[in-house]
Amino acid sequence: MKSLPIALGLFTAIAASWAGSAQAQGYNTLTGAAPLVIGHRGASGYRPEHTLESYRLAIELGADFIEPDLVMTSDGHLIARHEPMLGGTTNVASVFGADRMSTKLVDGVSTTDYFASDFTLAEIKTLRAIQPNPGRPQEFNGLYEIPTLGEIISLAQAQSAATGRQVGIYPEVKHSTFHDQIFGERVFENKLVSTLHASYGNTGSAPVFIQSFEVGNLQYLNTLTDIRLVQLVDANDVNPDGSLDPSAPYGAPYDVVAAGGTLTFAQMLTEPGLGFIKTYADGIGPWKPYLVKTVADGIDRDGDGVITIKDRRVDGSTGVIEAAHAAGLLVHAYTFRNDASGYGFADPREEMAYYMTLGVDGVFTDFPDTGVAAVASIPEPGTLALWLAGLGVVGAVARRRSQV
Repeated sequence: MKSLPIALGLFTAIAASWAGSAQAQGYNTLTGAAPLVIGHRGASGYRPEHTLESYRLAIELGADFIEPDLVMTSDGHLIARHEPMLGGTTNVASVFGADRMSTKLVDGVSTTDYFASDFTLAEIKTLRAIQPNPGRPQEFNGLYEIPTLGEIISLAQAQSAATGRQVGIYPEVKHSTFHDQIFGERVFENKLVSTLHASYGNTGSAPVFIQSFEVGNLQYLNTLTDIRLVQLVDANDVNPDGSLDPSAPYGAPYDVVAAGGTLTFAQMLTEPGLGFIKTYADGIGPWKPYLVKTVADGIDRDGDGVITIKDRRVDGSTGVIEAAHAAGLLVHAYTFRNDASGYGFADPREEMAYYMTLGVDGVFTDFPDTGVAAVASIPEPGTLALWLAGLGVVGAVARRRSQV
C-alpha cells in the first residue's frame, strides 16, 4: 500500500506536464489567446447599425470589441457611419431638403447623396438612424441618434467598469483619400489619434485597433501612435471555382489606385505582401473568402432544393492564416452574419467555429451572441489533455488497487 502514493504522485506529475504543454500551445491564434468577437457596427443584426444602442447590445451579448466606422462632419467631428453618405442609414431625407444633397467622388465613383461632410454635428444630432437591411428588425427606426467617437469611447469605458470585463473599440478610418480632399491631408487621422490618446494613452496594450482599407493612412498612423493597426483586405465577389473577383473598386486600396500604383489586395496576402504589411501594421482584416476556399459544384448540400452559396464545397484553408501568423500578423476576418454570406455553411455558428479552429484571431460579426457561442463550441486548449491525463491517473490507481 505504501507504493500507491508514489504511483499517484507520478501520474499526477505526468498529467500536470501534459496539461501545461497543452495550455502553452493555446488556441491556433497568433498568441494562443481565444479568438476575439468583434461587434460589427455593434449588434447590427438586431439594432440599427452604428448607434449607442447597437454597441450597448453588442457588449451585453458578449462582444470583446465594438466597431465604429468613422466619418467627419463639416465642423470636424468624428461620427459613426458606415459611409460618408447618410441617405441609406438615417432619416436625413425627411429632415432636410434635396438642396442639401451633393455629388462627390467616393473611391473614384461619382455618388449623389447627403454627405456627413456637408452637415454640422448639431445638424447630425437632429437625425435618427434606420435599419438599411429590410430583412432585419425595423421597429427601432427613427429612435436612435448618430453617436460621436467620444460618446462611443465613453460607453465602452463605462461598460468595462460596470461589467468588470474589458470592452475595446475598433474604429475604421473610412475613405481617407475622400476626407483628405475635403479637410486637408491627414486631418482625419490626427483628430482620431488625439482623441484615442486622450482616452487610452499611446500604447500597444490599449484595448483599441485602428483599421483601414487604404495603406498610406496606416503608414502615417504608424509614425504617430503605438495603438495597434490593421490592414483591411477586400474583393468584389467569389468566383465559382473559389478564386476572388478583384473588380474595381474592391480589388485594390483606393489610395494606391489614386496614386497610379499597381498593388492589389490579392498581392498583399502573398508572403512578400504580408511582409510589407508587417512594416506598418499589426494585423490584417481580410474578407473571409480569402481564408477558406469554397467551390460552387452544383450540389444541394443542405437539401432545401435550392442551390445557394451555403451549398458550396468547403475545400479548407487557403494558407493565408498560416502565412500571416508566420509573418507575425493577427488575422481578424469579416463579416459573419446569421442571415447572409455563409459561403459553404448553413449554420453561422459552425461557420465561425470553423474559421476559429483554423486560427483566426478574431471575427467581425453582426450577431455577437453567435460569435460568443462559436468560441464556446471550440474545445478549450488543454481540455483533452487534462481529460486523458485524468483517465491515466484513475486507471493507474484502479490497476494498483486490483493488485493489492
